[in-house]
Amino acid sequence: MDILRKIEKYRQEEQRLKWEGTFGQYLEILKNEPWVAQSAHSRVYNMIKDAGVEEVNGQRKYNFFSNALFGLEEALERLVEEYFHPAAKRLDVRKRILLLMGPVSGGKSTLVTILKRGLEQYSLTDRGAVYAIKGCPMHEDPLHLIPHHLRDDFYVEYGVRVEGNLSPLNMMRLEKEYEGRIEDVLIERIFLSENQRVGVGTFSPSDPKSQDIADLTGSIDFSTIAEFGSESDPRAYRFDGELNKANRGMMEFQEMLKCDEKFLWHLLSLTQEGNFKAGRFALISADELIVAHTNETEYRSFISNKKNEALHSRIIVMPVPYNLRLSEEERIYEKMIRESDVANVHIAPHTLRVAAMFTILTRLKEAKRGDIDLVKKMRLYDGESVEGFNSVDVDELKKEYPDEGMSGIDPRYVINRISSTIIRKEIPSINSLDVLRSLKEGLDQHASISNEDRERFLNFISVARKEYDNIAKKEVQKAFVYSYEESAKTLMDNYLDNVEAYCNKSKLRDPLTGEEMSADEKLMRSIEEQIGISENAKKAFREEILIRISAYARKGKRFDYNSHERLREAIQKKLFADLKDVVKITTSSKTPDETQLKKINEVVARLIDEHGYNSTSANDLLRYVGSLLNR
Repeated sequence: MDILRKIEKYRQEEQRLKWEGTFGQYLEILKNEPWVAQSAHSRVYNMIKDAGVEEVNGQRKYNFFSNALFGLEEALERLVEEYFHPAAKRLDVRKRILLLMGPVSGGKSTLVTILKRGLEQYSLTDRGAVYAIKGCPMHEDPLHLIPHHLRDDFYVEYGVRVEGNLSPLNMMRLEKEYEGRIEDVLIERIFLSENQRVGVGTFSPSDPKSQDIADLTGSIDFSTIAEFGSESDPRAYRFDGELNKANRGMMEFQEMLKCDEKFLWHLLSLTQEGNFKAGRFALISADELIVAHTNETEYRSFISNKKNEALHSRIIVMPVPYNLRLSEEERIYEKMIRESDVANVHIAPHTLRVAAMFTILTRLKEAKRGDIDLVKKMRLYDGESVEGFNSVDVDELKKEYPDEGMSGIDPRYVINRISSTIIRKEIPSINSLDVLRSLKEGLDQHASISNEDRERFLNFISVARKEYDNIAKKEVQKAFVYSYEESAKTLMDNYLDNVEAYCNKSKLRDPLTGEEMSADEKLMRSIEEQIGISENAKKAFREEILIRISAYARKGKRFDYNSHERLREAIQKKLFADLKDVVKITTSSKTPDETQLKKINEVVARLIDEHGYNSTSANDLLRYVGSLLNR
């Protein structure tokens, strides 16, 4: 019954928030809370800003979008700072239609839905409160009641600019119901709601032959003409079109570029002048954000048509590319699965990451400089440290292809293949190999992929498989090595002691006997050879390590196991090489002896307890790594 109590509490809160009073009383509220008179664009901007903004690695991150859109920080920053912010300041940008352009399943519709749902919630807060003339089907701004000749005086007194004209219906009501007494006009607080058609609307084009312009602008109610005597009586008009109902908030224009021209021309006046024509009335004022979305192909076709030049000049295009960050792509899949009915299926560690690797690789473009392959580029974009590269390199890479991310495999395809794997296996566990296999099968059945792209994508599956092979071996390595981090740290400290003695031409002291010893060349080479450091290059590599240690010391930092990527890789490979025979024998033996069986059980237990596997996926991993080591 707890849910019923919450429903009752929500209903009580809504009742508490309701307000009704005269225009004179509304002005008192406005005096103390000037933000209630903000424009639709300003309300959207403040809604996003009030949710909080963080600075992460020089990139603005808006908390408003954080749990629903992943890896689109740059696109969202551009949207907020180049469109919503200046539009909120009443700059000319607000007189433009916002067109989100990007590939399918890239997040455009999700972005619009987040804005709509956000506005609904924001209108329930003090900062997002919206007031309207009571009884107005368009929920008109009360300030339209201020006569034009008094608006300059009103600005001086209240600091609020008034734009727009009183609608024909409210003009008639003012005269007939209130006898021209503006101060007595009833005002009410409204709550934006798409379901109730208050301040949030959606227009979707259908068959041009059957769709009526009334869907946008409203229509005459012929049943009332006998009562009111004329079609031009505003009481005989239904102000129920999407442009009417979206007033004070936002309207989503789905597939705008597929619309018939007569629908689009209404947007010209609305965006530029803030009004539109309806029936036999004067222009009707409306304050709303119009946002549309399309793909790149449709947009290119639209702008190539000379007849669309007038509308094109009133559109601001915001590219919404695919996410290019590996860890964020993984979060997209996690969210999709979490919201499905298969959330209870065990997905082995790294499965979604390996699927994300394939997806991101299909979206990246080859760097123009030869020392960065796509795998390195993928890691750099994800914020990983790649030896020899820094943030400046990342910025240069992003500038090479402004349209990077506008093509490639979409997340919907990947989640479809993951879902297919889960359903087909009919067991509560899937792993990386299952998903890669399913992705490959899906490419063969994908009719819209060209043969050239199919070959390229199949190659990316192979690359993702190789990456998984390395991950799998490291995972088993960690499980086999007891106290892995301690072992790695001990080996690294030993290596660093010897490097320091070698570079400084000094001696080491045996901790047990106290005898002086020369640097252990055999130990250092056994580690360096793991990452291909040649005999000629060993001196430079060791000096580089010593310089890095000194740099850390100067900054008051401690040089540890994760401070040098190549050294860390060498330590890992050395540890694994020492255990390779043990792992190979233990994992590949068809009839393990008691000692081997005990070791296997210990490793499985560690994979389950410390690495997130279940019994099935842990045993699958061991068998796979055993097969890799026996090749």
